[in-house]
Amino acid sequence: MGVVEFFDYAGVALFAATGALAASRKQLDIIGFIFLAAVTGMGGGTVRDLVLDVPVFWVDRPVYVLVCMGVAVLLYFTAHLAESRYRWLLWLDAAALAAYGVFGAYKGLLVSGTPIVAVVMGMLTGTLGGILRDVLANEPSVLLRREIYVTAALTGAGVFVAVDAVGAGMALAACLGFGAAFALRGLALVFDWRLPTYRARKGRHPDRI
Repeated sequence: MGVVEFFDYAGVALFAATGALAASRKQLDIIGFIFLAAVTGMGGGTVRDLVLDVPVFWVDRPVYVLVCMGVAVLLYFTAHLAESRYRWLLWLDAAALAAYGVFGAYKGLLVSGTPIVAVVMGMLTGTLGGILRDVLANEPSVLLRREIYVTAALTGAGVFVAVDAVGAGMALAACLGFGAAFALRGLALVFDWRLPTYRARKGRHPDRI
């Protein structure tokens, strides 16, 4: 298994784990665990493949479904051992975003051959799973929180594409892309980094904009 393929399986498994942890916070049953794990683990990749008009990865290789199910069942019996499930969720999500963002960029580049498409596919693959998880678990979406999230996925995908373009090798590009995305997201979590937000102009009420 190559480095890029490892990031594919790691992204699915890590996102599935965050879905299962979200299910534990909502005190769902085993089916709820499996459902949230599967949607979170495979949601971003499903949208990516539909946009790229290629066979959906888990339909082509159902082993990914088993990966999500295995992670969900494992956490159903062990999630209570974690001291802070929400903190675990955040850091597992950061790792999943970084890993899956790199693989999404790789697949986008493989299918389209276009760096811009590759970066967008990396961003979609790395973030949509977490967004779907938050919506289904009735948690505040990362898109509505003032956090560096999508930016981290874009950064990782961009670094991967840039390093690969200069001929440094796919494995090195994947590792550097993962490191860039995970570092940015991790530092944002630790130091509460945020991007500047839009401010309404003076004299205009926000409801009238």
